Amino acid sequence: MKTDLSKYYNSWYKPGRSLFTRGIWYIINVIFMINPLNPSSILKVFMMRLFGAKVGHGVVLKPSINVKYPWHLEIGDFTWIGEGVWIDSLGKITIGSNCCISQGAYLCTGNHDWADPAFGLIVKPIIVEDGGWIGARAIVLPGVSIKSHSIVTAGSVVSRDTEPYMIYSGNPATAVKKRIIKDTEKASL
Repeated sequence: MKTDLSKYYNSWYKPGRSLFTRGIWYIINVIFMINPLNPSSILKVFMMRLFGAKVGHGVVLKPSINVKYPWHLEIGDFTWIGEGVWIDSLGKITIGSNCCISQGAYLCTGNHDWADPAFGLIVKPIIVEDGGWIGARAIVLPGVSIKSHSIVTAGSVVSRDTEPYMIYSGNPATAVKKRIIKDTEKASL
């Protein structure tokens, strides 16, 4: 067998909004989200909420963020999304509270079935639990859960769920050490 992209078929996939709404979002995304001349986090949050994203309080959205479909996106309170992050939300992406998605990170919910000659589309959700940190230029693949307070270091590729409070590095990302968060109350005594 050989790959035959002329047989590619994804009509089963439903993006969740009409072609018109997707077209308007595309324009809004280019003007307000991807555009590096728009530093306003408040305006970006407003636009994403207008198009169905659930965005918590105190969220910081840096310039040049690319969001595929905001209606598939949920972000908790006090989360930071860095410059150049690509949120490829063909499927649901849930980002908890107090998370950091660093510069140039890529959250990818779509892939292709490499065993299918027609290269069929596969869509799976991504979850980043509270306190998770995705390092600069790291990639999180479809179906992955970044567990509570785990870290994915810069440039890593995560293809499997992480464990809570662990630091992951490499391609494929593997656990390298435990994350220990300092007790600031004890430190100040």
